[in-house]
Amino acid sequence: MVSYKEIQASNALINDALAPRVSVFAGGTSGIGKLTIRALVATGASVRIYLIKGEITLLAETKRVCETIKSKESRIDLLFLTAGYAPFSARKETAEGVEISQSLTYYSRILFILHLLPLLSKAEAPRVVSVLTRGMEWTAIDLDDLDLKKPGNFNAIKTHMHYRPMNTTTMKKLANDNPSFVWLFLNPLIGLLASSDEAAGQRHLFQSTSAAFGGRGVQWKGKPGINSLGKPENGLFLVNYKCDCTPNAKAVSWLREKALKTIWDHTQEVLLPYL
Repeated sequence: MVSYKEIQASNALINDALAPRVSVFAGGTSGIGKLTIRALVATGASVRIYLIKGEITLLAETKRVCETIKSKESRIDLLFLTAGYAPFSARKETAEGVEISQSLTYYSRILFILHLLPLLSKAEAPRVVSVLTRGMEWTAIDLDDLDLKKPGNFNAIKTHMHYRPMNTTTMKKLANDNPSFVWLFLNPLIGLLASSDEAAGQRHLFQSTSAAFGGRGVQWKGKPGINSLGKPENGLFLVNYKCDCTPNAKAVSWLREKALKTIWDHTQEVLLPYL
């Protein structure tokens, strides 16, 4: 576990050279995103922050927002994704025919990544952070009904068991395709179990800037984080609420071998009109 004192010491080293100079926060209007922005601004480093406030349940709006950012920036250093919604009632779809929680927790996030990949690739140390319950990469996923449209197949528990491994599987593919990036999949309990709002912001700022993950960023002399392949280098890091890396190798391996093609093909089909 990384102690809070270690996190504070690392964040105190953030300056103009080490800060993510251009950051995009999707879902940062409250909660973890807002607290992380506050911590980043408090470093005093010169940064530009895009706080996405649009109706990003709609994939067309996500595309519009991304096109606006691409017209203004030549690079992005940090993409921080936190938008989400817990479906405790009957299935509700957007005007585009996508279930609302799946749009926010999966399709919109992946669309942000795909649109902004060219700008991220121009950064010296690009980092993509997605905050969503992880460490729960179930293999009991219905590959014949990824959008849970079959009668009786939609409920809060099933969405939880579907959308999380879909995220992990797709981010794993994107990490393999973009090896110069650092990809972090974080557990939101990091924020919920923090001693204060400030501590929650500091912890997520640490994960967004520290060389503990992938070796680039603010200098880190502690134990390096281990990616999903069990290596201390760039890749996908599955980080729990203690800031420890938990590769969950058995489930991730199954998802990669048995589910990746189906999930990726379906994702491309849904997102194609918005690319």
